[in-house]
Amino acid sequence: MNTATTTLTLNEGYFAKRSAFDWAFAVFMVVGGLYAFANYQHAMDVYEKAILLLSIPSAVALGWFWRPLRALMLGVAVLSLLGIASYQKDLARAESVFWLKYFLSSQSAILWMSVLFFMSTAFYWIGMFSRGQAATMETIGSRLSWAAVTMALIGTMVRWYESYLLGPDIGHIPVSNLYEVFVLFCWMTALFYLYFEQQYNTRSMGAFVMLVVSAAVGFLLWYTVVRGAHEIQPLVPALKSWWMKVHVPANFVGYGTFALAAMVAFAYLIKSQAQQEAREQVRWYKLAPLWIFGIVLCFVPVAFRQRSGEAGGSYWLVYFIIAALIVAAILLGRRRIAERLPSAEVLDDVMYKSIAVGFAFFTIATVLGALWAAEAWGGYWSWDPKETWALIVWLNYAAWLHMRLMKGLRGTVASWWALAGLGVTTFAFIGVNMFLSGLHSYGTL
Repeated sequence: MNTATTTLTLNEGYFAKRSAFDWAFAVFMVVGGLYAFANYQHAMDVYEKAILLLSIPSAVALGWFWRPLRALMLGVAVLSLLGIASYQKDLARAESVFWLKYFLSSQSAILWMSVLFFMSTAFYWIGMFSRGQAATMETIGSRLSWAAVTMALIGTMVRWYESYLLGPDIGHIPVSNLYEVFVLFCWMTALFYLYFEQQYNTRSMGAFVMLVVSAAVGFLLWYTVVRGAHEIQPLVPALKSWWMKVHVPANFVGYGTFALAAMVAFAYLIKSQAQQEAREQVRWYKLAPLWIFGIVLCFVPVAFRQRSGEAGGSYWLVYFIIAALIVAAILLGRRRIAERLPSAEVLDDVMYKSIAVGFAFFTIATVLGALWAAEAWGGYWSWDPKETWALIVWLNYAAWLHMRLMKGLRGTVASWWALAGLGVTTFAFIGVNMFLSGLHSYGTL
């Protein structure tokens, strides 16, 4: 009797906290989900229908858990539907309807996402070095990040519809090639960061996290211009599976949060080094690890320049120069940056939580990938290069979490390890596509 009474009280308390806007949001999501089901179920198989129906209560729960998501989901839904309705089932209207051509077609929205992420990164860094208007600059950077995430999601939703306009056999969820998953990586990484930004009430971490998002945007623009990757292509037979719809997003929750953790780890190392310098005289060679890290970061565009040859070579040269200047500015201005960053405890906690969330989703993605492989190729594991490197990534973060939970791994060692993990993850993400081949070679460079 007491247990039942307690449970009832807890449930009443949970629902009693819901505002009128919460309930209006829930009603909107239910109506919108049922509308989508009624109008698009003819293009879905039984698994897709189940995913859509389950996504309705999931979206409501997420919106209630983190309230900023309500405005994001409502804005994306309204603007995506406006874009979809504006096509009137004619893809050619993307060039004649003003708001499609400049804002709401998939390519326009993703270009806006790119510009907004660059602007967000710039304002976060202006805030980092600004003396009097730091909070204002960081607030602008945060709002621009929200706008960029919104445009990324609109672009994704409209691109999904555009693929069906090309043909029912071509239509697919836009997570099938490098172009589409880079968009996924950008908004997902930014959204996880924005959650931590609100939870810890600090915006200064954004300067570091948005660097990796902007780097991804830089690659995306090159991939669009030089490779024409924004064109919607039919799926290869192995990708025509509902497993793709769950495996790929789960994978990129892992990639995004691992990248977030690495950039927070970099911030931790900068803060730790600056604090050490404040206590004692530090010789230049003790900064060598940070300089080496900067050189490695700058080597990435050099590798892409070699890969792209004449096509896009000058682009990667400019990219290299910008990367070198950013790394030098960070290292030279480390004392000012350290003053603006939150405490080492907060940075360490964000790093741990990011890796924990990423590891959980990456584990789920790996299991789903094995099930998908069994259906597509007749075996759960084939030691394909992508599978092998996915296992290396998984073992790396499994070991990191084990040392954290069992041995109390903290501080500088944990940060260097998380930072090294970014290199491993990056190679698994795109390095395999660049230098290796195999069953997963769907997004070659």
